[in-house]
Amino acid sequence: MKKTFKVLVVMVLTLVLVACNTAKPEGGDGDDKPIKVALLVQLLGDLSFNDSAKQGMDKAVKDFGMEINTIEYGTDISKEEASLIDAADSGYNIIIAPSNFEGYFTQHAPSYPDTTFILFDATVDYDAADLKNVYSIVYSANEASFAAGYLAAKESKSGVIGFLGGEEAPVINDFLVGYIEGAKQANPDIKVAVSFVGNWSDSAKGKELTLAMNNQKADVVFAAAGGAGMGMFEAAVEKGFKVIGVDDDQAMVFAESGKTDFADVTMSSVMKNVGDSLYRALDLYKKGELKSGAADVLGIKENGVGLADNKYYEAAVSEEIRTDVAEFVEKISSGEIKVTSYYGMEQKDFTDLKNSVRP
Repeated sequence: MKKTFKVLVVMVLTLVLVACNTAKPEGGDGDDKPIKVALLVQLLGDLSFNDSAKQGMDKAVKDFGMEINTIEYGTDISKEEASLIDAADSGYNIIIAPSNFEGYFTQHAPSYPDTTFILFDATVDYDAADLKNVYSIVYSANEASFAAGYLAAKESKSGVIGFLGGEEAPVINDFLVGYIEGAKQANPDIKVAVSFVGNWSDSAKGKELTLAMNNQKADVVFAAAGGAGMGMFEAAVEKGFKVIGVDDDQAMVFAESGKTDFADVTMSSVMKNVGDSLYRALDLYKKGELKSGAADVLGIKENGVGLADNKYYEAAVSEEIRTDVAEFVEKISSGEIKVTSYYGMEQKDFTDLKNSVRP
């Protein structure tokens, strides 16, 4: 979704032009040794972000013949750094990890110059250290969540919608900014209840907070909360309101896994095409075309993000509103609509935006 991104984009473009290296693959074509890849994730089974990353890895194994190991480091954050160091010491050609490894990459990547590090859902500060072996992927989540906010406000009968975040962090605030802006575009008087779980795994608390928002009359809720977001779906099934998933096409994922009750309440999902973006990065690496030492910003135009369109969406949303939403998505893709990003916002502006829709 087309971010203002300001300082970040300037930094990224500058690095792409003057300071990026092309990662040279080891193993693969012409070499008996396969390319070894480690994917670090908290836990699989979230039916969204982490599972999407794993799907991209599975496709890469099939198509590229890579040797890929998915390492679950668990919910104990004290094990995150150790899992990265262990992987680096084990001789992987590529180590892939999500946004919470940003600081660890900055600290440790220079010590492993022959390893390519791929950070997804954030970018390192390339001025902070010699990070020519780090490639970052940033998703314009604000663009897709703008469309979701527009949809939620159009569908709301009460004039109140909800947002459930995991931890309050820039990457989640970026979802929130787009969501609020899109909702206000659809209904200038919309109210948005906002709650944060404080972690990515406590689905019981996620359910409790969602029910509290529903008690505030929120009749559509969007969660960007990882595994904790499962509580939102439980609350929606229990109370009969509609929700918007995240990171993957969650209605279809639920349907395929037998959770049809979850699928039935999922109106759409804000998709970060994590698996596709990681598959793309490994493909570029294998071809010797991965521009390490820089970041890629992937929005709607680049198919980095999107809004799920499936049979559940068609059943839950009228053709008129679907057409309306599609027009806004196209305007974002073309650049006609510029969606504000949390990145580069003044904190006061962010606080004012949240306060402007407080129930």
